[in-house]
Amino acid sequence: MTASLASPQGSHRPTQRGEISARGQRLEARPDSRFEPVCPAARAVLPLRPVPQAEGLLQVHTAPFRGSFGAVFSQALRTAGLGSRVLVSQFLKGGVDQGLGRSLWLCGRLQWLRPAVPSCLAEPLQAEPEPELALAAVREVWDFSRQQLLTGAVDLMVLDELGLAIELGYLSLLDVTEVLEQRPAQLDVILTGPAMPAALMAMADQVTQLRRG
Repeated sequence: MTASLASPQGSHRPTQRGEISARGQRLEARPDSRFEPVCPAARAVLPLRPVPQAEGLLQVHTAPFRGSFGAVFSQALRTAGLGSRVLVSQFLKGGVDQGLGRSLWLCGRLQWLRPAVPSCLAEPLQAEPEPELALAAVREVWDFSRQQLLTGAVDLMVLDELGLAIELGYLSLLDVTEVLEQRPAQLDVILTGPAMPAALMAMADQVTQLRRG
């Protein structure tokens, strides 16, 4: 008894490439459209866009009294604790073992810099007993702060009593404003102190004024 070459009725086995039909003809299998690869050109390709950096702010914290530094220093300390690089420069607060070579480091990322003078500077430059020494000490703090600012070496910079240093004759308002105008876009700068020139107030993105009672 000879077996039939025909497939049982209702059975549809996919034809494989190179199979021979019942009539002796070679059959070519057609690919199943359900498994056809998707052409990459048919997919919508979105262009890669860099993530924009957060834009830094120029903030002013001022008060009619010398007391606006404490809250800002707490913020700077928290920022350093979270991993950011911070520079705190106090222009008129002297003391023992101060100056650029003896600046303090906190949290490994916050540098605290004061001028190398034995006491705080509260009088105009010409009224100081040693004006040349006082001027050189304040300029050392400013020169280092300016270099760190222009190169973007830190993420947050606090410039304490910068306005008062200008008012007392230790720093030039023109020099300070030109440097602040060139600060990197991502750098946050906070100015503190009781005296703040109108030119610096006009540059500020945010102004905080402390009042008593």
